Amino acid sequence: MSREQFAVLDGSSLFFRAFYALQLPPNARGIHTNAVHGFAMMLVKLMRELAPTNIVIAFDKSRTTFRTALYPAYKGTRDKTPEELLSQIPLLKELSAALGIPFLELDGYEADDIIGTLATQAAAEGIPSVVVTGDRDALQLIRTGLTVMLTKKGISETRAYDAATFEEEYGFPPIRLIDMKGLMGDSSDNIPGVPGVGPKTATKLLVEYGTIENVLDHAAEVSGKKLSASLVEYRDQALLSKQLATIECSVPELRYRAEDFRMQPNRAALEAFCREYELRTVWRTLSEYLGAAAPTAAVEQSLFAAEEDEPAMSLEAAELTAADLDVLRAAKEISIGAVFEGAAPFVRIALLALVCGEKRYILRPDVPCFDEVRNIMAECSLVLWNAKRYAQAGVSIGTNIFDLELADYLLHPEESRRSIERTAFAHLAEAAEVPADLTDEQRTVREALLAARLSAPMRTALAAAGLLRLCQDVELPLVPVLAAMERTGIYVNRAALERELAAANVRIDTLVREIHTLAGAEFNISSPKQLGEILFERLGLTTGGKVKKTKTGYSTNAETLEELRDQHPIVDKVLTYRMWTKLRSTYLEGIGGLIRPATGRVHTSFNQTVTATGRLSSSDPNLQNIPVRTEEGRAVRALFEPGEGYDELLSADYSQIELRILAHMSGDATLIDAFRSGQDVHARTAAEVFGVPLDAVTGEQRRRAKAVNFGIVYGLSDFGLARDLGIGRKEAAGYIERYFERYHGVRVFLDKIVADAHVNGYVTTLYGRRRDLPALNSRNFMQRSFAERMAMNTPIQGTAADLIKIAMIRAYDALCAANVQSRILLQVHDELVLEVVEAEVEAVTEILRTAMSGAAELLVPLAVDVHIGKNWAEAK
Repeated sequence: MSREQFAVLDGSSLFFRAFYALQLPPNARGIHTNAVHGFAMMLVKLMRELAPTNIVIAFDKSRTTFRTALYPAYKGTRDKTPEELLSQIPLLKELSAALGIPFLELDGYEADDIIGTLATQAAAEGIPSVVVTGDRDALQLIRTGLTVMLTKKGISETRAYDAATFEEEYGFPPIRLIDMKGLMGDSSDNIPGVPGVGPKTATKLLVEYGTIENVLDHAAEVSGKKLSASLVEYRDQALLSKQLATIECSVPELRYRAEDFRMQPNRAALEAFCREYELRTVWRTLSEYLGAAAPTAAVEQSLFAAEEDEPAMSLEAAELTAADLDVLRAAKEISIGAVFEGAAPFVRIALLALVCGEKRYILRPDVPCFDEVRNIMAECSLVLWNAKRYAQAGVSIGTNIFDLELADYLLHPEESRRSIERTAFAHLAEAAEVPADLTDEQRTVREALLAARLSAPMRTALAAAGLLRLCQDVELPLVPVLAAMERTGIYVNRAALERELAAANVRIDTLVREIHTLAGAEFNISSPKQLGEILFERLGLTTGGKVKKTKTGYSTNAETLEELRDQHPIVDKVLTYRMWTKLRSTYLEGIGGLIRPATGRVHTSFNQTVTATGRLSSSDPNLQNIPVRTEEGRAVRALFEPGEGYDELLSADYSQIELRILAHMSGDATLIDAFRSGQDVHARTAAEVFGVPLDAVTGEQRRRAKAVNFGIVYGLSDFGLARDLGIGRKEAAGYIERYFERYHGVRVFLDKIVADAHVNGYVTTLYGRRRDLPALNSRNFMQRSFAERMAMNTPIQGTAADLIKIAMIRAYDALCAANVQSRILLQVHDELVLEVVEAEVEAVTEILRTAMSGAAELLVPLAVDVHIGKNWAEAK
């Protein structure tokens, strides 16, 4: 059996889908790159999954082909291709050239014909071939040795079809798809077919008669006078439609030769391309796939700013011995790189590289002087990438550490824009003298050399942006706190988890039966297409008197279903089904596989360099998205309990932290007075907006005022508020207008933030955290408006993120100083979760209140709610 595999990419289809699936603003120069970005990320995903030895991208050259000669109206109903997409096609060609992937387009033919010719030729030669496309027309190509991978949900998911898969879904062999198109036509390609024949009728006819020709020959025998007459009348149109739908698999100009389709990437050209168009994440992902020269992604990103005349680096290093320890002790700064063993957070150093000036050393943990080197590292100034890895491996992390990854994040919190300023760095790209297949020793030395080269310019860049103090006083001191929390983990009651999973399965099965009964038919509830047909065709539901349909079918997203909720009981059941299936897959099934047998706990990762606002995120599992206020979410939280030796979980949560920050930053006297007086701020807002005494505020008025309060924080428009409250847009606008009349200081503050952001191009938090907003200058109204809303929200949400980090550091240090057994387990937005022993509850509560309420001196008090319970749900 051949080890070759040929991947044929439908560039036109995938590029189009990437354009609509990934909504990104243009880059700093106003160039749209979202389709290129999405295509590149999908390409890496496919190459990792398929590992093809040969690959090609096929593309439509123009709309004029042999099919338009046969039928001028072919594809004549399609909308004009957006200019923003057309402008990216040359970029895709440039990317393809840099990757060394052939890009084929031919006059007179479509991409489908290129695909069909090459894929069928390769399969005929015994080369396993896979066609990757978003167009179901390609399913006709399926045969022995040739599968088709269809993209779903934009470009993020795929489904592979072979002959068995196809026949199971369609009921006839793949080649008969062209007969089906001949009968039913194709509105997207403007193929006429036979009027009145849809998918069900076409399928029934083909199952009975085999081919379209046989169907037409027996048209008089077909049941149904109207259908029979149509088949007779439109015989020629049906055969033409089949011809139009048939992919040409014998394009004369094409011949499959394996050597012509080997991928031959040019790393320098690829880096230059990504640098030119600011495709940072694309470069990082591609370089990792191709075998990045440096061991961390952020290092790769820093190479964007390289100068071109830097000489190649030597990666030679000596084995460190006891005789070299004096060199380390005398060093003002040591730059390090490492290879780690084990899975986070339980890692250890397997190999260490140290750079002191011109001295370079390699050290392994089994040498006698390793512990002494660690002691020296704890005292001297260290430069490294990803301090948390070292903290997990037992390296002392203090103010003497400079973490380049954290610095890179602070300079460019938007991951897609993250890079190092061009003027700050010397050229560190690969040179001919450096082998492509680096050894572990060479990679580790290179990491340490990169750290040494980047230390001074990174510090300069941070200082220039006013971020040095935030890095030294908040982000770096947080590292050992996060490492300790990750290593501790949180205990999960596995028996309760299994009971909840079993109960969820029963609940979901019940919902499925109830939904099918309400629908009057069985269907795949998770299929948007099938659900749309049930809701809009079978049950006749509408949104605003209309049926909302997209290019791929009826819209059944959450927003649409919320609009339909009152029209039929099936909608509420579907929303409940979606909620339960998400809880089941994400938590009840997902968490079980993440429990470490040795600890009985899950050890989530707290990501410090992901969100643009400065907030922490968590992964494996994500414990920050468990619903808080629903019964189902509480059932999941109830699974988390104190571990052995501990009695209860304690939750300490900031009360209305973002509104308190808004009061402080805006200086609004009315809002400040509400918090200083200890009033219910939502009731106070209701009293102000609705013009009623505070003690006369109704529950509904308070609910609406609460929506306005939080809506203001997030830059919510009257349209958004109307949608959230289920009221008219005019009424919502009135609420917002009255809010700003009563809280005039808030209006002035938000207006000033947006105005300053337009001038500066960025916004900052109280602690100097910075976020660039280039879309503020976009000519696109939607992009500009979105950037203005981010300008309003980021200083508030980012300051809240800074505050909770400061509170975590203060609480962790205070707990350590008090020498208590109780310890922090989780941080979830504005909440800290600890496991405590009963004898320490009172002392720990006081430590938490003091640490959190004293994290900042604001114009309003920082209120902290503390609760305890036998599990996380009880403690919330």
